[in-house]
Amino acid sequence: MTIAIRAIALVGLGAWVLSACNQPAPNSDARSRDLGSAGAADPAGFWNSATVYFLLTDRFHNGDPGNDRALGRAQDGAVLRSFQGGDLAGVLRNLEEGYFDSLGVDAIWMTPFVEQIRGSVDEGTGKTYGYHGYWTRDWTAVEPALGTRENLSALVDAAHRHGIRVLMDAVINHTGPVTPQDPQWPNDWVRTGPRCAYRDYTTTVDCTLVDNLPDVRTERDDPVDLPPFLIEKWRREGRLDQERAALDAFFARTAYPRAPRYYLIKWLTDWVRGFGFDGYRMDTAKHFGEAVSAELKREAERAFADWKQAHPAQVLDRLPFYLMGEVYGWEPSQGRAYHFGDRTVDFFAHGYDGLINFGFKREAAGSLDDLFTRYSAALREGPLRGVAILNYVSSHDDGSPYDLDRRDPLSAGTRLLLAPGGAQVYYGDELARPLKVEGAAGDAHLRSFMNWTDLESGGSTAEILRHWRKLGQFRRAHPAVGAGEHRRLQAEPYIFSRALERNGLVDRVLVAMDQGEGSKAIRVFGVFPDGAELMDAYSGASGTVTNGAIALTTEFGLVLLSERRRVYEDRSVDLRFGGRRGGRRAGGAMPSARLGGPAPARSGPASARGRRGRGRSGPSPRRSGSDIPNARVGFKRVSKGHGRSSLPVDHVRPRVSATSLPGTSHVAPGSAASPY
Repeated sequence: MTIAIRAIALVGLGAWVLSACNQPAPNSDARSRDLGSAGAADPAGFWNSATVYFLLTDRFHNGDPGNDRALGRAQDGAVLRSFQGGDLAGVLRNLEEGYFDSLGVDAIWMTPFVEQIRGSVDEGTGKTYGYHGYWTRDWTAVEPALGTRENLSALVDAAHRHGIRVLMDAVINHTGPVTPQDPQWPNDWVRTGPRCAYRDYTTTVDCTLVDNLPDVRTERDDPVDLPPFLIEKWRREGRLDQERAALDAFFARTAYPRAPRYYLIKWLTDWVRGFGFDGYRMDTAKHFGEAVSAELKREAERAFADWKQAHPAQVLDRLPFYLMGEVYGWEPSQGRAYHFGDRTVDFFAHGYDGLINFGFKREAAGSLDDLFTRYSAALREGPLRGVAILNYVSSHDDGSPYDLDRRDPLSAGTRLLLAPGGAQVYYGDELARPLKVEGAAGDAHLRSFMNWTDLESGGSTAEILRHWRKLGQFRRAHPAVGAGEHRRLQAEPYIFSRALERNGLVDRVLVAMDQGEGSKAIRVFGVFPDGAELMDAYSGASGTVTNGAIALTTEFGLVLLSERRRVYEDRSVDLRFGGRRGGRRAGGAMPSARLGGPAPARSGPASARGRRGRGRSGPSPRRSGSDIPNARVGFKRVSKGHGRSSLPVDHVRPRVSATSLPGTSHVAPGSAASPY
């Protein structure tokens, strides 16, 4: 019944994606390999035009209820602070059914999958287990509550078949907390104080993020022995000799001392060599010495090359291994230098290809053209030329996101997915998953289970998803959106263009906002010549440029124009510089009409889900009409009610203003780091 409802509600969406966003398939592997070299020459161009889907694995989809109580952990945590059942099998199912394809996703970043502490701690927000993945117990094992090594391998392989990269969330700064079930790592491995004060470099790096989160002594070169508890664990699991032999081989090859950071570098890069991860998202990057990340990057590049050599048929292209850093508080206005107070560090000079942009969610509340102009200039001509940024509107540990109350989900998608630079879609952004949950405390508000049931009900949630999908598909089809040169063509109503030239190939788009519903004539300002056949990716309408303008009749105020003709033979260069190869993604076809994502099978009391079912309160899984802003913030109100919506899923009419602001407050990111 659940599957049937979602398939019926979204079959029209699948048809639109196929008609408006279909792209030609590669004509030969040789052609893909030749063109792949373009991506290797400009990895920043790829990542600045990429859409990265970030998800908490435990909160996305329960594909295997059999692992929900792994390691005997109880369901006695505070609201949203126990394991909730999401797992690798659930992510895999969504991959295979085309959910990420339909959003135009280029890479998936999952929270850490390595084995977590078995016990729980209370840091002041309630009893908490390591569901989030940042409290490591064993860097060499998959967390049983998330699945198995076989599940992980199948997930990465499936992503690659779909032309999607996978980023591993890497933790090297700290171990998990100490609990009665989880002994502290030896003192020559970790420090247990002082707590970080963030006054200068030393009080940010040589310290613990919070109490009871032992900090790895990554600065030391003195040899250390394996922790006794880890030796005993491996012995029980029957792999002690294997792990010791692998360590001996690593240290013999590298001549590194057996210092704590080199053990962790070995363990982290083993996942790349064995599974083919395409990059790392580096957790808490400013809290350990920047030289460590450069060492990790070198070993990861070697591991990635080894994996490619061993798996030539699975290699996507020639793009190098990617290292993205979480330098909490960094934003593009700071340029390449992060200020600790007593010194500055250029993280890009220490292995990082990109950094997360903690300023976007605040800056997105202002003028769109000012934001777009500054970002484009910084990435193309300024100090950030040749590196990548990743913008976001919400995230797992940012308590002041853009639009905390989710009153502006359409504008959030437009601002994020049309901005220069990479786009991070945090799971549920595309469904307006609530960021406030009754009974939760702290960052648990931001980590509710994916609200699949809202999507199954149709109505506004399906409309919001449709908007994000249209923009995501447009962004993926046109790297100029994220990496091209921005030009404002008209201030009111707002019209801009983006253009990108690579190896003699040109990608051009024109975006027109607030154009009204019905018939409209849009000037193209010379971006496209008279006679050019253009396609509006938002409505699917098309037309020909005549006397410098195109006439369209659509029910939407947002227009996304590009040339209708297929300029390139191989989408691998047309779209992503990177020489994509094969897979269902490369062919442009959706694998299923059931694009809404699966309904998770979950267990546990309702209170563990915030007493809001699967993300909403009240008799209806959708919010009242008053929760969706009207034209004051750029959108036409949509009719909403209880039960199935009487409107088709394509009824939403987005109208985004370049100057209008959402009615939410935005707080600048603080200098203190998140504990995770």
